[in-house]
Amino acid sequence: MKNKLKKLALVLCIALFAAGCGNTDKTPEQSENAAADEATDEGQADDASAEDNAEAADDAEEVTLNLAYQYGLAYAPLVIVQEQKLIENAYEEATGKKVTVTWNQMSSGADINTGISGGSLDAGFMGVGPAVTGVTKGVGYKIFTNLSGQEHGIMTNDESIQSFDDLIGSSKQIALVNIGSFQHIILALALENAGYDPHALDANIVAMAHPDGMAALESGNVACHLTSSPYIFKEREETNLHEIKDVSDAWGVEGSFIVGVASEKIHDENPELYQALCDAIKEAVDYMNDSPEEAAKLTCEFDGNSVEDELAYIEKSNYTIETKGLFELASFMARTEFIETAPGSYEDLVFDNVSGD
Repeated sequence: MKNKLKKLALVLCIALFAAGCGNTDKTPEQSENAAADEATDEGQADDASAEDNAEAADDAEEVTLNLAYQYGLAYAPLVIVQEQKLIENAYEEATGKKVTVTWNQMSSGADINTGISGGSLDAGFMGVGPAVTGVTKGVGYKIFTNLSGQEHGIMTNDESIQSFDDLIGSSKQIALVNIGSFQHIILALALENAGYDPHALDANIVAMAHPDGMAALESGNVACHLTSSPYIFKEREETNLHEIKDVSDAWGVEGSFIVGVASEKIHDENPELYQALCDAIKEAVDYMNDSPEEAAKLTCEFDGNSVEDELAYIEKSNYTIETKGLFELASFMARTEFIETAPGSYEDLVFDNVSGD
């Protein structure tokens, strides 16, 4: 009896062992295939996760564009760019993404040069003189567009001042934006055209933003003010002021005055944003020329003018994205030591999308 029970127990153990082995046994090939399938599934999951993370990071990335501009009717197209969000629209249309544009109003091109070289600004708008200075000094930008040409003039409240002869050697002050500004350079050009040393009046210059210079002239705190539109138009209307014509003859409204400069970084590393900036400026300039009445309604508050006066000033201005006289002025600046290094060609000053001379 005991022997029979032992045999029965042994048979049951063998059966159970065989059943367990039968459920888990696989050939080596089957095992390898299963492991490969598992690895593939894990790899696909990892890839999907990486793609999701990349998309999330891309969506979370904030694109910003920091711009600077200055005072005066010469910058009127930028009001159109801001009001109609032309940069934002152009960038979103091209990429499907948003961009935040910040605008900073500054007193001089020198301030903008400092901002771009320090990395706090991506692009800015300034007189062509400081722009040439920045390019040749290696600030890290080039000209990406022309913006406008404007009338310039030097007004005085002193009846004894009729020509440069009455200023040279005197202590009478001339207010203009800054040493090395476009106004300073065309003053030097006018002096040379009249047969004087281009730097004969450097000691008479006092730096003031356009509105401050006009106020100082009207109050008698300075004898002269060299400025552009709309300030020159307003000063010409004052009966107690008169103009020294040499400056207005030196550089006409057709010549480049305000240009846009963009950092080489934004040009090279974010071509979509750079192109959106260029497209927005062109659209605004076209709007100024095609719809001056509508443009005046948008820009008059920026300049503090009535709509009627603003329209009259716009019609005396020249808004274009093509440069005029840029290389000629740069060559004069090199010859008269406003810059240390003369550009070898027009192309040294501008990005390849810019046209003109």
